[in-house]
Amino acid sequence: MRVAILGAGGLGSVFGAALALAGVDVTLIARPAHADAIRRNGLKLTGVRGEHLIREPLTAVSDPKDAEGEFDYLILGVKGKDTDAALESANCLKDRIRTALSFQNNVVKEEILTQWLGDPARVIGFSTIEAGNLVEPGHVHNGLTIPTTNYIGEMDGTLTPRVEALADAFNRAGMGTKAVTNIRQVLWEKLTQICGAAAWSVSCLAGGKELAYPDGLVVPEGAAHYVQVGRDALAVYKAMGYTPQNFYAPVSKLKELDTVDDFDAVEMVMELGRGMQAQGYRGTTSMHEDVRRGKKTEVDWIIKPLIDKGHELGVPVPTLTAAYRIIKTLDTYLS
Repeated sequence: MRVAILGAGGLGSVFGAALALAGVDVTLIARPAHADAIRRNGLKLTGVRGEHLIREPLTAVSDPKDAEGEFDYLILGVKGKDTDAALESANCLKDRIRTALSFQNNVVKEEILTQWLGDPARVIGFSTIEAGNLVEPGHVHNGLTIPTTNYIGEMDGTLTPRVEALADAFNRAGMGTKAVTNIRQVLWEKLTQICGAAAWSVSCLAGGKELAYPDGLVVPEGAAHYVQVGRDALAVYKAMGYTPQNFYAPVSKLKELDTVDDFDAVEMVMELGRGMQAQGYRGTTSMHEDVRRGKKTEVDWIIKPLIDKGHELGVPVPTLTAAYRIIKTLDTYLS
């Protein structure tokens, strides 16, 4: 099996490292400084999977035209806002890849890949909750994994050998992965989960430079805001005909959020925050990290789609909309 990862920053390099450790031939297409460092010294992986230095079967290039040979899978890993530019740069690979997928946090990525390739049969759905960040060129940190961290499926709901083969490769790499027939629901539930988390974390914590995710959860007002933002997003998801499944348990709490009253929900969220603090967790959402770094966010890829779907279905989402307005204002002044 040969895999190319287009946009191998933090998370893309985590996937590449894990797959390479499992014996999969991986080509990372990364920024020049990162690719150069990997070619010189190998790829250093730290975090929840331990510390590793991977040199092979791993190749790093900074231009898609330098990716040699044919690939069974191309995984798109850039931010949503960088998708068009990344795919245009990779036009030279179109005829050398069999199947494309993306671990971006949105629900339009499969449609975009289909338009790029011109063939829906060459695209499969993919969702992950893995977390990775680029510490420095050549060094990535894997900050989060859970028992079932990836889902893969055909967009038409069938199970096929190519889906099962990729799921098997991820499982051999130590990334718990399920091949499923309901990947569309998984994608929408993942968006519901991260939309609430991102909208809450930036609107609550962006003013404090050193504040991490659990710091807001343990404050009663922060927990109450978390509950309401999450319930707005959840109301839209349910109006689409879906029932919360907690695909990403134990991180996901959508089923609980849907069934407990306001008081218990706030207590549940505060307890979650206290548990994170006890474990020493100091992470935050990708969108919050973008704001910290002064970078444009994915607010229109992650939050706006649920607001738009709410308007379409007649579901009011006042708290989510307020959070979106706050983040959109910040985003206007980010570079």
